[in-house]
Amino acid sequence: MTLRLGTRGSALALAQSQHVADSLRAATGQEVELVEIVTAGDRSSAPVQQLGVGVFVSALRDALGAKEIDFAVHSYKDLPTAPADGLHIAAVPPREDPRDALVASGGRTLAELPPGARVGTGALRRMAQLRALGLQLEVVPIRGNVDTRLRKVSAGELDAVVLARAGIARLGRTAEITETLDPMLMLPAPAQGALAVECRIDAEDLVELLGRLDHAPTRAAVTAERALLATLEAGCSAPVAAFAEVAEGDSGDEIYLRGAVISPDGTRDIRLSRTGTPAAAAEIGRALAADLVESGAETLLGSTENDPHP
Repeated sequence: MTLRLGTRGSALALAQSQHVADSLRAATGQEVELVEIVTAGDRSSAPVQQLGVGVFVSALRDALGAKEIDFAVHSYKDLPTAPADGLHIAAVPPREDPRDALVASGGRTLAELPPGARVGTGALRRMAQLRALGLQLEVVPIRGNVDTRLRKVSAGELDAVVLARAGIARLGRTAEITETLDPMLMLPAPAQGALAVECRIDAEDLVELLGRLDHAPTRAAVTAERALLATLEAGCSAPVAAFAEVAEGDSGDEIYLRGAVISPDGTRDIRLSRTGTPAAAAEIGRALAADLVESGAETLLGSTENDPHP
């Protein structure tokens, strides 16, 4: 039987889903067909922070619940932090590079952009961190797929754009990147670069089959990052950043989690970190969130309506 994989119809979503389908076929011999699902986010041109968390996800989950598809592939950072009834993340495949990337005209780096340069991005988190650098850039909110955003640079509408390196890589366009941004400058969104393979929890054979694609270090890192996000009660539109790495320590694997909360205007931020074992990933995320709150993070988690740079 051929499995039906639900996906959004964008070039990036199709590339991500095809990658998962190919990986599953290689690992298990299982045939997979892609089924395109149109989401509310695809139909709207409004800024993501106005659309709300999960706008690219709900239609796929509805199709899963209705058994129109067997499983779905999401960009993990698009998922609401609360679990969905009756559904299960059966696999978190190996993560693509989670860092942000700059694509600038003239092959320039961030430091080479002149004051007043127009830099586009769709994420409040990136806008806040760009402002925090003090480079006097004009940060421009943009929407659209990867190709649309990159075209704004080649057409001269913008001097540069910042977007997830993972998306550019999955589309085979890394040659256009002029700088991959150090997480010390631009901390990624929680779960950026990771995929979530989701199916119905009662499809036990499928849960087991998809589990062959799971990558334990990626799952641990994403679990820590999203536990921090959930504890701060913030969605993907909030100025919250997190990045976890799993590496070999003196007594086995360790997870190193960095988290940040940045005011929308970039004038204030709190950046802290914690370490622990991968088995305690969720606890590390919750503890770091508590540390951030204790350091005053809740005073930075204001409404975007108060953003002085809409």
